[in-house]
Amino acid sequence: MPKNKLNNLDSKTWLKFQKSWFIHNPPPRKKGVLRHPAKFPETLAQEFIEFFTKSGETVLDPMAGTGSTLVAALRCGRNSYGIELNPGYAQIAQEVVSEEKAALAALGCGSPDPHPTVDSLAAEVINGDALKAVEYGIPTIDYVLTSPPYWDMLHAKGAENQKKRRESDELDIVYSDDPHDLGNIHDYEVFLSLLVTIYSGLKPLLREKAYLTIIVKNVKKGGKIYPLAWDLARELGKVYTLKDEKIWMQDNQPLAPFGLGSAWVSNTFHHYCLQFRNE
Repeated sequence: MPKNKLNNLDSKTWLKFQKSWFIHNPPPRKKGVLRHPAKFPETLAQEFIEFFTKSGETVLDPMAGTGSTLVAALRCGRNSYGIELNPGYAQIAQEVVSEEKAALAALGCGSPDPHPTVDSLAAEVINGDALKAVEYGIPTIDYVLTSPPYWDMLHAKGAENQKKRRESDELDIVYSDDPHDLGNIHDYEVFLSLLVTIYSGLKPLLREKAYLTIIVKNVKKGGKIYPLAWDLARELGKVYTLKDEKIWMQDNQPLAPFGLGSAWVSNTFHHYCLQFRNE
């Protein structure tokens, strides 16, 4: 293999990751982070971070949630920063990251050569607005990995998973009641425009040729599909270079008889992992 300028992987692992689709069924969520209604799996995040960065480089998640991207970055020896609007989630994320860092240090994990030691890695959670990312003193970023809210779908009262969450006093139904929260914007075009503005605003923080991976899917609402993934690819492709996509599939989800006997309504168990590059 020629000199590897992108990551620390061997050629076999590199080729395996280049497959355009993959199946990933995340492990059960831990208590605490379960409060967040759309937890991002650390195991998936780690695979992407290891491909798009070298050890010791710096990763950003501008919508950090409960800190999955930062935990994954620690596990593979990368510095990380996360921005989270909801102060409750930001606090959980900081606690989760601190616990992970202590556990890795105690076990001597997460820092095999050529990784830096866990204690030397930055893993900072910023309670703030992703629209103001350039104001938080974040250093130059080598990679962005994130997943946005899927519009205002958490407000959909008919969703089965939302029904179950409503029956619990410990689980959040929506991200927050903050009017600046993207998940509370009900106009699709306004939501899309603001999302593009947030991701475009990260450009000054990114080094040249840094990659951005945005994990997203199209949204069904009111009997029609809103092509969020495709719209985001089109609009953000005017700011960064859209390089490719990977399809994340989950095959452990139960099927529901949507529209049975009357109309086509799919069971949607896939996400688009859009790859952009700062050129």
